[in-house]
Amino acid sequence: MLTRATARFAAIFLAVLSVPALADTPRWSLAIHGGAGTMTREAMTPEKEAEYRAALAQALEAGAVVLRGGGSSLDAVEAVVRMMEDDPHFNAGRGAVFTWDSKNELDAAIMDGRTRAAGAATGITTTRHPISLARAVMEKSKHVFLSGAGADQFAREQRLEQVDPSWFATPERLKQLEELKAQQLSAYDVDRKFGTVGAVAVDTQGHMAAATSTGGMTGKRWGRIGDAPVIGAGTYADDRACAVSATGSGEYFIREGVAHEICARMRFLKEPAQKAADVVMAEVAAMGGSGGVIVASPNGSVAFSFNTSGMYHGRITSDGVVEVGIFAGEGK
Repeated sequence: MLTRATARFAAIFLAVLSVPALADTPRWSLAIHGGAGTMTREAMTPEKEAEYRAALAQALEAGAVVLRGGGSSLDAVEAVVRMMEDDPHFNAGRGAVFTWDSKNELDAAIMDGRTRAAGAATGITTTRHPISLARAVMEKSKHVFLSGAGADQFAREQRLEQVDPSWFATPERLKQLEELKAQQLSAYDVDRKFGTVGAVAVDTQGHMAAATSTGGMTGKRWGRIGDAPVIGAGTYADDRACAVSATGSGEYFIREGVAHEICARMRFLKEPAQKAADVVMAEVAAMGGSGGVIVASPNGSVAFSFNTSGMYHGRITSDGVVEVGIFAGEGK
């Protein structure tokens, strides 16, 4: 007998599959992630697994609607991330983890592979969709990176939707912070995954874009910033090479310059996306870091690479490919 979550996932997935792939339609592709970590089949109930697969399928369809209609890769990745920012299953927007001081501080970045324009924001506390703030920084300011109260002020001036900080809070995330403090654990011990969300896409014009959004690490202190909003570390797009969004132990991804490093290998060494991603992720692992990346190539191919037991991920293409995965070996 199907559970409600399983039935919901099946309905969404079948709806996505029912959209025909036309041979004469310009090609496009989209890949997403919802965080990497120690997700295993044994530790996840069928109900919870179905919920995550349904959430991933919905996010894929949000971006696919844009791309099917001839929209830009930039619009597609923003649409995906906005939806995931509103979904408490993920550590971005509503459902973000708490800082040591019991606050939600959000980070996001977006990049246009056509022009290599980029926008990022960190320490967001009142803007409902940090990814839209990042895009506004890119398109409506002379800057690339804004932070804290100034970033939220800019968002208000751009008339982006504002919410009370309590909008982002969920009981599960607060419980994780309390557990971390009581047992003197690390963020990874209480969360067991990096819940950052992201999307990469290639549109019918051949242009690429990447977007990433996160709540950071449980119990983060002193205004800590991870890789997600750092252009070249957790987010990068360049029509000449690839588009990348990352999730993981941000300090290591920053040190490696993961997103740009993958694009550089593809551009100058002519490595395929999967090889470039695997090599760079191996270097992250050698330093002691863990996590994963999604990579889109100009030809529409997609790569997933992660050195954890799982990563919430998915892809959809104009050729009719639709996949969502959680555990190692899916969608690779």
